[in-house]
Parts: sequence; structure tokens; C-alpha cells
Amino acid sequence: MNQDTLLSKPNHIISLATSCVLVSVESHVWNATVQDKQISDEVTAAKKADKDAGKFVKNLLAKNAEHKAVLNYRQTIYNWVQRCTYDWAGSQRLLPIANLARFHKEFREHEIKFDELVSNFLDKYPSIVSNMAFVQGDMFDRNEYPDVSELQHRFSVDLIQSEVPTGDFRCAISQDLLDDMTTHYERQAKRMVDDILSKQSAQLVDIMKSISYCCEIETTVDDNGEVKVRRRKLYDSTLDRARELCETFRTFNLTADPKLEEARASLEMLLDGVEIEKLRNSDTQRVVIKEGIDDILAKFGV
Repeated sequence: MNQDTLLSKPNHIISLATSCVLVSVESHVWNATVQDKQISDEVTAAKKADKDAGKFVKNLLAKNAEHKAVLNYRQTIYNWVQRCTYDWAGSQRLLPIANLARFHKEFREHEIKFDELVSNFLDKYPSIVSNMAFVQGDMFDRNEYPDVSELQHRFSVDLIQSEVPTGDFRCAISQDLLDDMTTHYERQAKRMVDDILSKQSAQLVDIMKSISYCCEIETTVDDNGEVKVRRRKLYDSTLDRARELCETFRTFNLTADPKLEEARASLEMLLDGVEIEKLRNSDTQRVVIKEGIDDILAKFGV
């Protein structure tokens, strides 16, 4: 077989490469935990157990509020990345290019907030450690607490971005192996695209169900025969999210899936010109939007 035989990329990968980038958001924090071997040995001995049967891990900051806020915000960043992107490989996530500018803007906002929380924690750290001497009792060991100068390097949040790889392979291998590799690569690429399409469909269905639910008007009659009307709360963020998905999926539909496009276009048209305040206060408009969305969901097979 000629060494220049080409194992070309499936069209799925080419499509991904032109419409997406790979991103990874790496956040690092000091967990403030340490294993105490002495206490572990004391506990296992008291329980007549093997010394390797258990471990005692100390929470050095005993859930201090400032430190906990940093840990919680790391989870907030993780959840944001998962919501905005699609599975690729490990920590690398697939981001539609259409959302790249907004992703960078939101990342910067998260980065600033994260740094503020870390700065607040580090400013209070000396007094927090002093207080831990009382909280930890006989377990307190000042040597287990790093200096502030060292801690500063244990907190970070970084954005790593790269292109979706598309370089062709040139293989000096047998035709059978070449065919096997091509088939495997095609299946792998198709699985990724199918997973993305599945997530897109779920995102659109979830937001439509949320709007439909919030537009419901409940009418009840109390014991005195008086009619009571209960309107569910509607949030700006819900409509914003729906419009954001419509905008993204207009250009990011890798397989040109007709059902996804029909649902997207119908939802975009239904929400065109809808203002949140008018929707909150107009029972007629609530009914129109709810019926329209329920019709889209029915056509979407939900």
C-alpha cells in the first residue's frame, strides 16, 4: 500500500472543527483537609481494629464561611461550564463558536468573582487560623496551616482554549486495518455528534417545559364560593435562556436535524416581541404562549 494513502476525517469532525472550539476551565483551591495519622491510630486502636482499617481526616477550617464560599463558587464555575458546553474528552469541552464571545465575557466575570472571594478569604486568614485554635481544641496544630504567601498560589481559575483537531492521518498500513480505523473513527465521531444533539434537544425541551409550566394559571374556588386565581412566577432569565438557545442552535445544528430546527424556529417565532412584564400581567398572553409551546413540544415528540 502506498505510504501516501489517506485516512480522511469524517464529515462530522470537519463540521465540528469549523463550528466549535475546545475549552477547558481549570480551577484549583486549597481544600484545607489533612489526614491525622496519630488520631487515626488512636481511633483504630480504641476500636480494636487494624491500623489501616480507617483514616481520620481533619477539616482544618471547620467549614469557615469565607473558605466555603470559595469552594462553592468553584462548583458554580463547573456547573456553568457544563451548561454552556458539550462533552468531548475529559476536561476538554466543545463550545460552539457562536457562543465564544459570550463565553469569554462570562468567564471573565466568574474569574473576577472568584478572585474577590479568594482575596476576602486570604485577608481574614490569619484571624481564621487563630480562631481555629479554639475550634479544633487538642487537634489544633499550627504547622498544618500554610502561610498566606503560600496559599495565594493554591487558588486559581484558568481558561484553556484550542482548536478541534482535523489533521489527516497518512498511514503505511494494510487496507484491512485502514478500513477498521476509518470505521472506528466514524463511529466515535458520530457518537459525539449524537450526544451533542441529544443534549441540545434536552436543553430545548427543558426550557420549553419550564416556560409552559410558569405560564399556567390555576383557578380554584374556596369554601365561600370565591374564585381564586394563582399565577406562577415568570423570570427574565428563563426567557433569556430560551432566546439564547434559539440563537445558538440557529447556527449550531451539526447534522441539520429537521426536528431540532423546526422546534427552534417555532420557539423563536413564538417568543418574538414577548416582554416579560406584559407576559406576567396578561392572562391572555400567558395562555397564547403556553398553548404555542405545548404545540411545539407535541410536534417535537414530547
